[in-house]
Amino acid sequence: MQLSEIDRVVQESSRKLLQVSVPPVKYWLMVDTLGMDERDPLVQRTIAECKAYPPRLKLIRTLRKDGTWPISKSRKAAEDAGPGPPVGWTYITMLRNLQLLEDMYTDKGEGFISSALERILSWQKKEGYILGPYHDLFPLPHYNGYAIRNLIIYGMQDDPRVKRLADWLLSIQRHDGGWVIPYQEDVKYLPEYKHMKMQDFMELVRKGDTPKSDPKGFRDVPSCIWTTMMVIRGLARDKTYRRRREVLKGADFFLDRFFKANRHEAYYHSEKNWTQFKYPPYFGSGLGALYLLTILGYGPGDERMEKPIRWLLDARHSDGFWWQSDRPHMQKDQWITGFAVDVLHRYSKNR
Repeated sequence: MQLSEIDRVVQESSRKLLQVSVPPVKYWLMVDTLGMDERDPLVQRTIAECKAYPPRLKLIRTLRKDGTWPISKSRKAAEDAGPGPPVGWTYITMLRNLQLLEDMYTDKGEGFISSALERILSWQKKEGYILGPYHDLFPLPHYNGYAIRNLIIYGMQDDPRVKRLADWLLSIQRHDGGWVIPYQEDVKYLPEYKHMKMQDFMELVRKGDTPKSDPKGFRDVPSCIWTTMMVIRGLARDKTYRRRREVLKGADFFLDRFFKANRHEAYYHSEKNWTQFKYPPYFGSGLGALYLLTILGYGPGDERMEKPIRWLLDARHSDGFWWQSDRPHMQKDQWITGFAVDVLHRYSKNR
């Protein structure tokens, strides 16, 4: 694959994207991909446009003083009937909206964002993890990866509580470099449970009638591709953790399995998930994997990257954009295209 081809694609798609993109897409394209200086008058004007961007203002306006966003009555009723946040839709909404706000050029000093971050950390257990959002039986590594991603992107990487969360994630890394959802993706494979319905199995877990989920055990069961990607997605946001051997081993785990089906049916079992373009990118995908890998320094020198990069190039449409589906969605496709050209640009520079 010629790097000149990649550079041409980046230049062509960037030029077209700049002509039509909404302010936050334009900002990240100019600064991250094209390397423009923050002091450039065009960048400064785009920042001002980001600040006035209606979807951003709506999210800031609806964020309440306690750090939460309102949720639907039915979801609120279901949440109130259980143990309460972080179990429930309130926590999911916080994680998703914090991600969207950062995408739209927002810092933690605006609105009640600091309150939202502090509320998330108020749910932290002494071991370092945060329970939820689906139950209070055991922590979910992929959601803890999502949480630490949001905490780090808002500048909290030096907070001892954030470091404790990162240390907990690293402490449960498995023998193959990946992570799993406890119980659901390890104990569930034991002969006495593997044919049970998940609901019945989880009831046994709730009662304490199953063996302990041990990240250092179950060596015959591989880790989960997408759980691993979500953990790395969080840790890779901090420059210190990017250099950690454990993080690179986790990245190798999902790079070695690119385009392959996940072993675990509990989370994105089909290999089709690799080639789906999505925005917002709440969970993993092939584009998300390449975004992480190039941030971590993977480039043309690693032959494993060639096939995924070729797929990304071939997925580009004749208009220079990448589409979420065959029915183009202008704003979502702008974001997806922005991520794609950023990946290709960084890949080319990682020589």
